[in-house]
Order: sequence, then C-alpha cells, then structure tokens
Amino acid sequence: KNNSSLFLHCIQTITSNSKLNSIQLQSIQSNPINNMSTEEEPTVTAKGEVTGEEEPPKEEESTATFEPVVKLEEVEVKSGEEDEEVMLTFRAKLFIFGETLLEKGTGNKSWRERGIGDIRILRHREHQRLRILMRQEKTMKVIINHALDPRITLEPNVGSDRSWVWSAFDFAEGALVETVFAVRFVDSDTANDFKDKFTECQKEMDQLLAGEDKPGKDGGAAADEAAEALSALKTTDDDEDDDDDDDVDV
Repeated sequence: KNNSSLFLHCIQTITSNSKLNSIQLQSIQSNPINNMSTEEEPTVTAKGEVTGEEEPPKEEESTATFEPVVKLEEVEVKSGEEDEEVMLTFRAKLFIFGETLLEKGTGNKSWRERGIGDIRILRHREHQRLRILMRQEKTMKVIINHALDPRITLEPNVGSDRSWVWSAFDFAEGALVETVFAVRFVDSDTANDFKDKFTECQKEMDQLLAGEDKPGKDGGAAADEAAEALSALKTTDDDEDDDDDDDVDV
C-alpha cells in the first residue's frame, strides 16, 4: 500500500507540473513582447559596410539648360582718360559749398559731402594741358573735372590743417558751373604735399598757356647746346664762287 500510494502521488505531481508548464507557455505566447517586429538587426560586414538598413533615396541632379532670352554683347567703355597720363594721385574726401536739392533757389548754401576717392592731376599727351579729375569710389561717378587754372588759389580751411578750399569752373555735371570745393586729406603732411604738387603743376600750365616750351629733364641744357652748334656753322661767298667756276665749261 505504501508503495502504491507513493506511486500515485508521483503521478499526480508530474501531471500538475505539466499543466503548470502548459499554462506558462500560453501566457508567454500571449505576452505583447512577442508581438514585436521580428526584423533583422543591422549587421556589419568585414569591410565595415552596414547591411539591413534602408538606403536613403538618391538625389537626382537637374540637367535642364536655360538659354538667355536676350544676348548682350561685350561693349568697350571709354573713360575719356585714354590719351592722358597721371601726374599725381591723392586719396581724399570732397565737399562742395552750395545749395541742396531741397533748398535750390533759396540761396541757402552749406557744405555737403560728395564722396571719397582719388583726386588726380592728368596731362594730355598731345596738347600737354592739365586738368583735375576726381571720381567717387565704387560708383566711379565724376565729382571734380576742371582745368588746372594758374589763377586758382588754395586756401586753408578754417579749423583744419589737412584741408584746402578753392573755387573753379567745374564740368563734372556736363556744364560749366562755378563751384567751391573743399578737399580733406588723411593728415597735414599729405595736405601740404598735395599743395606743393598742385602749385608746381600750375606753373607748368602757366608756361604752356603763355606759349613757352616745357623744359626737359636737363632743364633745357640740351636745347642750349644745339643752339650754339647751329650758330657755329658758317658759309663764305668765296667757297660758293669756286664751286661755280668748276662747273663752267671753257
């Protein structure tokens, strides 16, 4: 009896354990974790390439060509300075004393800035005359354009040792207009240097207008030597007579 009862107890234990295992298996299968995606994880090959990932779409390059509606031909632009050589160049800021557009005709005049740029003295290669030209930087608009008149006088600007004031008939706007200019330089040394070169060019212009030839680099020494050599050449009447006798037939 004892053996049979022990045997029956073992059979009952095994049966209960098998039922428990089947219940656990059903609960595991019904667990939401097992419903997750079973996609393969990306793996790395021996060459370091990643597989299993979706490749991004390739961007397509546009091959469309657009032709201009209007074709512009290259045009040669002349500045009007092709026949001139630059004598001097100084960077400065220009002011003009006159009426503004809003005050035109009222007689109220004041200093107004015209721009920053290089003020230059140009000499024409053919007739050798000099003029002052200044263009506004970036836009290249002409803001000073007048002949270097020997009668122009540079006056120091009140309260500044690096600025000069003068008056001249200017042609920057396309018509001769008497204009008062003020040019301010970076320092007093540059301003004084500009005045010295300005006065030197005025003397050259004065000689040119008076009809005098411009002396060369040697100060005219070569011209004097040529004049002396020409004066030393003389002819005599006796030599001319002898030549005439040789030509006469006897």
